[in-house]
Amino acid sequence: MNNAPSKRIVPKALPVEDDEQLARDAWGFRDTSFKLLENGSVTLTGNRYALSGLELPNLLPWVSDVMSVNFRASEIPRKPFPPAISPSRASAATLQELGAIVSPSAVSVEALLRMRHGHGHTVEEIFAVRHDGFSRIPDVVVFPQTSGHVEELVAFAAKNNAVLVAFGGGTNVIDALRCSDNEERTIVSVDMRRMNRILWIDAENQTACIEAGAVGRHITAALAEHGFTMGHEPDSYEFSTLGGWIATHASGMKKNRYGNIEDILLDVQIVTAAGLVSRTPVVPRESIGADPRRWIMGSEGRLGIITQAVVKIRPLPETEEHDAIVFKSFEQGVEFLHELTKSGKVPASVRLVDNTQFQLSQTLKPGVEGAGAALKKKFEKWYVTRAKGFDPNKMVACTLLFEGNRDEVASQQATVKRLASKYGGLSAGAENGAKGYQLTFGIAYLRDFVMNFGVLAESFETSVSWTDVLALCANVKQRLLDEFAKLGVPGRPFITARVTQLYDSGVAVYFYLGIHHGTVEHPIEAYAILENAARDEILKAGGSLSHHHGIGKL
Repeated sequence: MNNAPSKRIVPKALPVEDDEQLARDAWGFRDTSFKLLENGSVTLTGNRYALSGLELPNLLPWVSDVMSVNFRASEIPRKPFPPAISPSRASAATLQELGAIVSPSAVSVEALLRMRHGHGHTVEEIFAVRHDGFSRIPDVVVFPQTSGHVEELVAFAAKNNAVLVAFGGGTNVIDALRCSDNEERTIVSVDMRRMNRILWIDAENQTACIEAGAVGRHITAALAEHGFTMGHEPDSYEFSTLGGWIATHASGMKKNRYGNIEDILLDVQIVTAAGLVSRTPVVPRESIGADPRRWIMGSEGRLGIITQAVVKIRPLPETEEHDAIVFKSFEQGVEFLHELTKSGKVPASVRLVDNTQFQLSQTLKPGVEGAGAALKKKFEKWYVTRAKGFDPNKMVACTLLFEGNRDEVASQQATVKRLASKYGGLSAGAENGAKGYQLTFGIAYLRDFVMNFGVLAESFETSVSWTDVLALCANVKQRLLDEFAKLGVPGRPFITARVTQLYDSGVAVYFYLGIHHGTVEHPIEAYAILENAARDEILKAGGSLSHHHGIGKL
């Protein structure tokens, strides 16, 4: 038996997130956004995604039809950016004391930086960024580089009766960063992104110690250089941080293979008002009474500031393959997912979108060029709709990602093929599966694009048992239609749902809701009425308040 300590790898430093790369009044990278072309088509700028640079002629016409809105006529002139920003309330003495803790260069009262640290990405917050701004934002932003810095900042806050707000990637959709209007104390935003090192990789025990401010895409790239993956890939992973994942009890697209954050997390270090909570040993499992990891996960910054964590890592998969299946109805798709789950042969990622979202995905394809391509597309449509009897207004799509060694992937693929056939599914091929998976990242930019045309849109999610999933989806959609009719808002609402994660006892369901507010006097309030009604209906139908977003101040 070998009792020698495992050799640890110390990777090179990760890049510190550069705010100059990030959009200031929208989601994502500054060089990436949907743009309306003169001919009425839409394109995604930049070159970061599969969608980038494509001309999409069908997107706006389809959305216009679904929502009964003439988008060409409804484009709203943008207000000048930035909105009015309230001055910092931090005193010279406060700034000097903070500078003595983290260094003067790691303390900032710059207006745009403070505003960015005072909001996340709810539709209400982005609407405020583009209109009247915020009446209260952090007074100062500090950038700690060590756990010692964070401990001193907590001591500073206690001594000076100041407020600390932890900031990771700023991607939350739960109002977690919004500052209270009546907060009179000095608000200090603690930006963790300079605490972003992978302190060590233990290849033998398949663990890694990573600081909380490390951003998902940087973690993924760095671990891959050494042949490993954490496997945690939430939709926001390009921008969100390890600390944020733990604080919000996050889930990821590859949950089926790698687990949720609670399955990946082995140990966590946090600075609380009472001091540093930290341990030396890291073991596979233990029974120690109330486990601090469990109360830190989902704590959303209320109990302290997470500084680092030890996580499980896995070797990079031997093979990675995509697939897509279309079903004649959402009901058949759910039945397929249920039996697939019971088979124990579940791929790394499985997502089922409803008909509305399936149609949306079809509009995010470029126009067909050339007689041969047009003929091929016409034949494919005829084959699916006529020969196979799929109704374009009812059919749905399931995208799958297989990861692992070749034998287990082959076994999963055989099971998927058998069960898809049983439930009337038709293969749409690996190319469509890959596009569907990657679409998640490009489509995130769509909400802030349609806001230019007076559309407010947001996502919300839940988890629910297998027996209740169909009723929940139907009830929430109907409740939204009923509540929308009472508001007197123009057009029709955009409502869509997809099943995103599978469990033995149920699924996670992800909804999108969009409305065109037109000349409504208080559009955000109108949207909030619908969003709250949807959550109310989710709870009535047996769903959870949240599956992975957290709850924040909402």
